[in-house]
Amino acid sequence: MGTHAVTPTMKLPTIIAWLSALVCMPCPAQKLPLPERPDSGWSTADFVARIAKLPLADREDEITAQVLAGNVPDFLRTLQPVTVKHGKHTATFFVAPDYLAVGTDADYFLTPLSPIAAQRIAMRLGCTLPTPKMADDIYKASAVKLAPQNLPPTPAMTTVAVFSDHNNLVHSQRVARRAEHPFGALTAGGKKDVVITASLPDLPGKVAIYGWHRLDGTPIQPLFTGHAQTWVDYSHGIRLVQQEMTVDGAPRKVDDVLSDAELAPLLSGEGVIAAARYADSASPEERAPAAFGEHTTTFTHEPGVRITINTPAHREAAVGQPIDLVIYALPNGNTIEQTIGKKPVAGDDWHFDIQHIGAQIRFVREMVPGRKFVVAYVEAAQHSWPTWRKANGDALIPGIVAAVRARVGEGVMRVTLSGHSGGGSFIFGYLNAVARIPDDIARIAFLDATYGYDPELGHGKKLAAWLSSKPDHRLCVLAYHDDIALLNGKPFVSATGGTWYRSNLMQRDLEKQFTFTSTKAGDIGILSALDGRVRFLLHANPGRAILHTVQVEKNGFIQSLLSGTPDESRGYHYFGERAYGKWIAE
Repeated sequence: MGTHAVTPTMKLPTIIAWLSALVCMPCPAQKLPLPERPDSGWSTADFVARIAKLPLADREDEITAQVLAGNVPDFLRTLQPVTVKHGKHTATFFVAPDYLAVGTDADYFLTPLSPIAAQRIAMRLGCTLPTPKMADDIYKASAVKLAPQNLPPTPAMTTVAVFSDHNNLVHSQRVARRAEHPFGALTAGGKKDVVITASLPDLPGKVAIYGWHRLDGTPIQPLFTGHAQTWVDYSHGIRLVQQEMTVDGAPRKVDDVLSDAELAPLLSGEGVIAAARYADSASPEERAPAAFGEHTTTFTHEPGVRITINTPAHREAAVGQPIDLVIYALPNGNTIEQTIGKKPVAGDDWHFDIQHIGAQIRFVREMVPGRKFVVAYVEAAQHSWPTWRKANGDALIPGIVAAVRARVGEGVMRVTLSGHSGGGSFIFGYLNAVARIPDDIARIAFLDATYGYDPELGHGKKLAAWLSSKPDHRLCVLAYHDDIALLNGKPFVSATGGTWYRSNLMQRDLEKQFTFTSTKAGDIGILSALDGRVRFLLHANPGRAILHTVQVEKNGFIQSLLSGTPDESRGYHYFGERAYGKWIAE
């Protein structure tokens, strides 16, 4: 097979199919079974610019494709031996001389990866990831020991831009030692290791990291398993360890040694590691497809925030297209899965059938195919944003927004802050934490969620200034007359405690600066300003019903995204029958 068989733009499934036969072929024990590098005009700068625009999953698919296509420096291909002893046994395992990188010897990029992508690559190449003990032994055996280069901890530490900055720092260190130790000499200290550990089966969805040894041999990072698998920052490095090794001169496999009680201490400080891999290491074509071909990734953001990002199908065709990122703060009492929704079956919790944000965003994507809508579902600990804010304050909320943006990629052009019920608390916390609402917040939507509106906190002034600053800023507020609603025959919301009062208060405050017009659509009063960029849709509730979640279910999320645009009411009616039925997942 010549180098003409692959190109750096070849899609991952094609490369994996092409490579599968190659991986199974006999090869020298000290070589990674990679094809020759394609002859292309590849450069680190071009590659970094391309993957910086991609969501995490797409970025990792691209990196994986480049590695399996052979776009790896030559010096990384020849493995280095590390010899260890325990009791009467002596073993030698073989490791890549540095952390995984794409590119050439002259121009390469060290690539932080999630453990799932890292292990997927390792398995395809007949390798595994190291244990903490192996990371220690690799450091001891290294001819080149680099001093760790720490960067300030910020939300940007998970972005490709910071990956690139750190790559440049470590590369400069390594180049300075090149005369003494050419590339290919065993090198350590530049990154933390993504490792395997005996506790992995008890930590589903988590990543284990360890190492980043100081020059005195002590690790900065003890074994840590607190991050979700989708947490990938600049400090993470992927060290490939070949499965083929020797014990007392006889060939063995790393997995077999780790599962042998007598031999495991050669490689593990924890004894036997029976499951020496992460639980989900299937390649994209081996994984069951998400509903409607979408991609979904979930991660955690401290303290106590769980986030799921849903990206539409056909992502490849949308690279470079402006992204509409909708950050949807969950209502009190709902999980992300319940908020996304599905077709209910016997025994399901009723929460799965009251919002259907997943189906409603699919409807919007169909109606507006020229825009790329990405939804980030943001869930607070205890399923309550008001409770979360009482414990943590407001100052951390802009960092949550920044973390979501970093995961989605650098192509985000328009951000919507949206929330239902207690999710509005997230939006008001954001308003409290910023001196002014940034220009790239293009839309703010309250779906019966204005409980926290307070003129004394400057909410009205900030909203008015934001609406005046750019002609594409839009505000949508949905509410119903909740203080007359009856529960068991009695009112349950005070005259000033619900969204009816707070939404009208917000509208009156904005009316001091903007001219509103009033229309009606059945029981719904519509107050509009700025040529429809501001919409208050207020249901009079003559039946005195509880319409809190009904407003969302009856196309409310669709309305919140399309109000004030030419697509408003196209193919749906707010408070009409569900327009998104065909988009509800099983």
